Amino acid sequence: MLDKSTREKYTVVIGLEVHAQLLTKSKIFSSDATQYGASPNTNISVITLGHPGALPRLNKQVIDFAIRMGLACGCEITRYNIFDRKNYFYPDLPKGYQIMQDKTPICVGGGVYIRNPDEEEKRIKLHHIHLEEDAGKSMHLENEPETLVDFNRAGVPLIEIVTEPDIRSSEEAASMLTEIRKLVRYLDICDGNMEEGSMRCDANVSVMLKGATEYGKKVEVKNMNSIRNVQRAIDHERERQILLLEEGKMVVSETRLFNAENGKTYSMRTKEELNDYRYFPEPDLSPIVVSEEWLAQIRKSMPALPHELYHKFVDIYGLPAYDAEVLTETKAIARYFEEVCSHTRHYKAASNWMMGPVKSYLNDASHSIEKMPVKPAHLTQLIELVAGDKVSFAIASQKVFPRMLEDQSKSAVQIAEALNLLHESDSENIQPLVKEILDAFPQKVDEYRKGKKGLLGMFMGEVMKRSKGKANPKVANELLRKELE
Repeated sequence: MLDKSTREKYTVVIGLEVHAQLLTKSKIFSSDATQYGASPNTNISVITLGHPGALPRLNKQVIDFAIRMGLACGCEITRYNIFDRKNYFYPDLPKGYQIMQDKTPICVGGGVYIRNPDEEEKRIKLHHIHLEEDAGKSMHLENEPETLVDFNRAGVPLIEIVTEPDIRSSEEAASMLTEIRKLVRYLDICDGNMEEGSMRCDANVSVMLKGATEYGKKVEVKNMNSIRNVQRAIDHERERQILLLEEGKMVVSETRLFNAENGKTYSMRTKEELNDYRYFPEPDLSPIVVSEEWLAQIRKSMPALPHELYHKFVDIYGLPAYDAEVLTETKAIARYFEEVCSHTRHYKAASNWMMGPVKSYLNDASHSIEKMPVKPAHLTQLIELVAGDKVSFAIASQKVFPRMLEDQSKSAVQIAEALNLLHESDSENIQPLVKEILDAFPQKVDEYRKGKKGLLGMFMGEVMKRSKGKANPKVANELLRKELE
């Protein structure tokens, strides 16, 4: 285990390669379905299996989706695209080669904004985003000598997002993955589910002495199926490499696998053992030219992006950074919140409702915001009731809101009236109650007047208790202070 001073001598340098399966209904070069969870070897055809004479045909929506991601990341979109063959043999690669983009990635440059724990923004630069087809899946069953292969995934379209080595901690790597997952979900191009393998990540990790200008030997870590495991793998690899250097040993440039059970990485192959992929242009696919009209059409269909909404919520709505982060977690939540804000100017109150009662209901009911029974305009009515001192937040959230969830035909005001919950704000009606309470506690009144000002809370409690929560707290507070002082 490294001590802090030794660890701080080094800088960790990280680059990510993120694969995202695109949410098309059919595969990239065939009409075979892409449905997850189908019975093994049912979403296949002669094209998927690479039979002689079977020719690929490009799925146009794959190009659309890749360009959407490129525009979201501020990339330069490649206008003239060709596909290449990457030749290697593996049991789950039916053709013996993979069709992908090598020389002309569809998106070049760009970057993704992340926020560090101290809420500072940092732009992680991208090298490129390219398109490729996925391979099948090999399954090694415990205590079975054979390896089974399911070709359903073969030919499913992927984008590979390759970052520059700009990441300097496992926390930044986790933030980067979180933002990429958020982006693909906002764009509706990938479900971002790492556990199901629809988003996968390899991490390139090296360490160097602080102040050094040359990167250390790079190690590629594979087999990580969650953002948390990416963090764990990077932390382990950083420690392992620093220990080697401190012992005067060399770091070997290699590919390593991560074991989630013990949090360690294990050597898979050295870089010298890697295949020569013998890339050459795919002869069965024509070049794809992205016209200005095509690009303009995709640009026009782009939604508001997470980092844009984050800044809108902070700068225009005046929300704290934490609120803005939570409310931009998904496109649906951000959209719901924006609709609420179109009906009220009490933006912080709206945020409190979203992160409080609304979120609690969704969690308890295991629902997404799309299944929220209370529409944004109706939630706004409740926010306005509380803002106008017609009901307290406690009464609104505990009594009115649950009724609104059950019955969408009545407004918040109608429910509050039916339950006799609206505040009594007429001082002439509250004054006798205040006098009655002060007469009942002469000793406490005397203590208050001698400086025990905290007793005001006790008097307020009595007012709310005897009025059954109906007395307007502001009016009651003013009347109590006037009588006491």
